[in-house]
Amino acid sequence: MKFTLMTVGGIAFIFLMTVLGAALVFCFKKEISPRLNAVFLGLASGIMIAASVWSLLLPAFEQAEKSWGKYTFIPIAIGLLLGAAFLFFFDRLLPLSKEKIASQKPRRLFIAMTLHNIPEGLAAGFAFGTAYAIGTPAVFASTVGLAIGLGIQNFPEGAATSLPMRSALKSRGKAFLLGVISGIPELLFSVLGFFLASQLIACQPWLLAFSAGAMLYVVAEDLLPDSKLSAEQADLKFAPIATWSFMLGFILMMILDVVL
Repeated sequence: MKFTLMTVGGIAFIFLMTVLGAALVFCFKKEISPRLNAVFLGLASGIMIAASVWSLLLPAFEQAEKSWGKYTFIPIAIGLLLGAAFLFFFDRLLPLSKEKIASQKPRRLFIAMTLHNIPEGLAAGFAFGTAYAIGTPAVFASTVGLAIGLGIQNFPEGAATSLPMRSALKSRGKAFLLGVISGIPELLFSVLGFFLASQLIACQPWLLAFSAGAMLYVVAEDLLPDSKLSAEQADLKFAPIATWSFMLGFILMMILDVVL
């Protein structure tokens, strides 16, 4: 019962943070400041990398060692590549990069963010489903930490969706609603990923590594570059703010995993 509540709460938290991020449209007359966005993205990057290591890769190695012995690295390496490749080819389906979408068509930004949440939801669901199958408090605590990282990431994403839409639609209410809608696929596919993972116990190391690969790809492809870009747009003297936010996020996540 306790693990069930943690799973439901973790998945709900990820979606709730998207909703809260979209709600920023009611707080800002204009777009969120580049400096604040750099802090959000830097924190999310550090948290997600630390969570990928302690929440996903270390448990994956422990599980794989039982069957693979000294060749434990094989399912981990392949799973990492598959997770990253999944997001890579998924992104290739989009006609424009996020930067071009953001600068040209706010509605295309909404579509891009909505589609982008599908593989992230699957990755989160896989992580929770695998942790549920393992059933140990330590693994669950780490997975909850991963949910925290994903939630922090979704906060600026929700804002990045709703704020441009306000200018396009001239309505804060409609912009907020679209921001919420953009996060619904992540919620639905988290549930789907959970049930898929729980039925594939033998594939636990692969699924954990797949989730880690997807998370690392998001950080390397989106969060870190965007955080540096936002910091430089704010003020060149404060460009390191993204780096230090990343370090703070990584340390906080590391402490959370070790303590729990």
